[in-house]
Amino acid sequence: MRKKPDPFLIDDENPEWTADDFKKARRLDETAEGRKLIAGMKKLGAKRRAELKRMGRPPLGMAPKAHIGFRLDADVVARIRATGPGYNVRVEKVLRSALAKGQLR
Repeated sequence: MRKKPDPFLIDDENPEWTADDFKKARRLDETAEGRKLIAGMKKLGAKRRAELKRMGRPPLGMAPKAHIGFRLDADVVARIRATGPGYNVRVEKVLRSALAKGQLR
């Protein structure tokens, strides 16, 4: 005995495809409308990429950062992290300032 489908999952506006539907189906780039849509999407994508500011690590050609590892007391780390997102940049600024003042040797 076959189990009845869940009526909640039946969507009259989007019926299941038949074998005939699959035979008639064409790739998006095989139709004039599809090619126009793809071209528009590519153009929009290029425009959007140009608008976005690059985030994260800069490309290697632009003064790459070095990864270092050292251990700090847990209370120091907790207080630094408690200052909120972007604490890495703030720690770097404090270290630069201390270096400029000659406080680190």
